[in-house]
This record gives sequence, structure tokens and C-alpha cells, in this order.
Amino acid sequence: MLSDTEQRLIGLIQDGLPISRRPWAEIGRQMNLDEQQVLEQVRSLQERGLIKRFGLVVRHHELGYTANAMVVWDVPDDQVQRVGKALGRHDCVTLCYQRPRRLPRWPYNLFCMIHGKDRERVLDIIEELVEAEGLQEIPHEVLFSGERFKQRGAKYL
Repeated sequence: MLSDTEQRLIGLIQDGLPISRRPWAEIGRQMNLDEQQVLEQVRSLQERGLIKRFGLVVRHHELGYTANAMVVWDVPDDQVQRVGKALGRHDCVTLCYQRPRRLPRWPYNLFCMIHGKDRERVLDIIEELVEAEGLQEIPHEVLFSGERFKQRGAKYL
């Protein structure tokens, strides 16, 4: 059960934090709380599992990155942790995560997202990743985005 204060706090942060040097203080002003009280409320929500994480939604199209590709890899299970960590260290990889295979139709178990100004650049980046990490023998496919849908975080209230 959420208190009125917690419900108000979630309502204020679910669409994003204020762009401010002290976003929690700004939220506190709106709630008649000080910054420390807001942070204590957020910590309590996190400890209780009501807030799992904070993330950033980057609207990459507005920044000129219009070619977006999910690269799917069929990595041997005993190598997936190593390969995933190696790919995730590259600045060009914005997401990298493991998912179960869905055999027989979908053999891929590692996914990474790459954004670029155009498709050729994204394909060049993928070649560079393959070379840098020695992934020539790892089967993969490049799936370019066809349409962009709404980008936002979760809505709770």
C-alpha cells in the first residue's frame, strides 16, 4: 500500500526527473518536503521493490542517430558472459543483454543495440566489433529498426 506522499512522489517522477542540478530538491519544493525527505522516500520505495531502477530514455533520432540496429548473436553458452561483457564495454553499444534461445526458429541468445547516423556506419561499427572482439566465428544477424514508436519510461499512476 502506498501513502499519499508516495503516490504523489511517483506521480511526479514517472514522466522523468526535472532537468536541474538538484532534481530531488526541486521535487521536494513541489511536495513541501526537503531534498533529504524526498531521497528517503525514494530509498524506501526502492528497498520495498516498488521502484526497481532509474533509467535514461535517450531520444536518439533527435540527436541525428536514425539508423538503429539490434545485432543478435548465437554465442556458445559457455562464452556468453565473456562476449556480452566485451561488447558492453564498447561505447557504440547502448544495450547488451542475454535472452533464452527459442529453438528451432530463433538460435540467438545475446542482443546488442547500436545507433548510427546511417546504415553504412552501423554496419562498419559491427564489422569493427567483430574484429576487435574476435567474433568472426559467432553467427549473428543485423536487424535494423523499421519504425519508431513512443519512447518513454513506465507509467505507474
